Amino acid sequence: MTADAAGVALDEAWGRIPQTRETTGGFGSFTRQRIERVISLVIGLGCLVLGTQSFINALAPSEEIAGWHLPLMILAFVPLAVMLVACAIGRGVRLFAALYPISYCLVLLLWPAATAGVPVTSPTEPWIWYLVNVATVAAILGYPLPWQIAWTVLVPLLFGAVRLLQAGVVDVAFDVWFTIALDVSFALILGGVLVTLGWVFRSVASNVDEARALAVSSYARAAAADAAEQERVAVAALMHDSVLAALIAVERAHTPRERALASTMAREALTRLANTEHGSEEGTDDPKDAAAIVAEIEHGAAELGLDLSVAHDLDPATGALPGRVARALSLAATQAIANSVQHADAAGLTVEVSSSANPTKLRIDVRDTGKGFDMERVPDDRLGIRGSIIARVGAVGGTASISSGPSGTSVRLEWPGEDLA
Repeated sequence: MTADAAGVALDEAWGRIPQTRETTGGFGSFTRQRIERVISLVIGLGCLVLGTQSFINALAPSEEIAGWHLPLMILAFVPLAVMLVACAIGRGVRLFAALYPISYCLVLLLWPAATAGVPVTSPTEPWIWYLVNVATVAAILGYPLPWQIAWTVLVPLLFGAVRLLQAGVVDVAFDVWFTIALDVSFALILGGVLVTLGWVFRSVASNVDEARALAVSSYARAAAADAAEQERVAVAALMHDSVLAALIAVERAHTPRERALASTMAREALTRLANTEHGSEEGTDDPKDAAAIVAEIEHGAAELGLDLSVAHDLDPATGALPGRVARALSLAATQAIANSVQHADAAGLTVEVSSSANPTKLRIDVRDTGKGFDMERVPDDRLGIRGSIIARVGAVGGTASISSGPSGTSVRLEWPGEDLA
């Protein structure tokens, strides 16, 4: 039962978190999935801007020799366009983002051959420069952190090496050197910042998901423990109230009237045992008023062989009580009556029920003038008081107080009228 209760509680708790297509990929990945989606959209937008800028520059007169310009543009922009579509629709982002740095590096490796014999006379960057950080941020989407760092360092350095080869390492002018060094350093700094931001956002998202999963798991364990305790109290109360009481009545039955009473108690015990299979041992939760509780207590006393009239002072403004509260109070009061019958021969037994709108909605007093008992000396395995009275009333938000001495025993049951979850 505990495992089932834990599963139900876990499903209920997780169901309170909004579920979408991005969050159903795995348990505990709610925030990480959303962060990944946001990162892909932001990077896609940035790559679109830089790609458009590079494409416009590529349409102008270029440095490549005849026959190289179009193949390089296809190799640079077609994979970029596919990656942008993947970022927009949220499918295949990792695959196509991982392919783009490779495609761009191929463009860089072919660049010296495509510009062979074309001197660099101006420090102006070629169109491939605008795609350097496109390749580094694509690595953020497509690779784990160590590879992201590697691509962030490799791509700018490869761009700088390619430009130096094109310009001639020895004969290059100072302003060209300075421009290439500035471009490489700028790409390294920007790439490092972007990789760091991606790592921070993903780490925070993972920590949030871990904390959420831990909280939901703790809630499930607490709910399962509470369900197990509620079941233990209910079963203990049922066993004592019905089964053990019926067995004791059978053992003590000597007259036809006592045998008839024992038979009635046995049927009641069997009925309640059967009802526990459907979770209805404590009855439905249909509202009941205080008068119905009085009637149930008198009916319970009659089953014990007592012609008991319950004194009552009921305030009409009290209103109805939840059915399980009324059932718990009436059963606890009936158990107090049964204890008085068994241990004090119902000497001076009186029952009073009072209700008021404020501050306490319902109070039940069961008193007798028997010899009393010492609560501290009651064995722990005796369930008549602890399980059938105190725990049962406490389970519905009420309180039960018991005082006993040589002059008799008094049991007070109170329900303050608080809302039940």
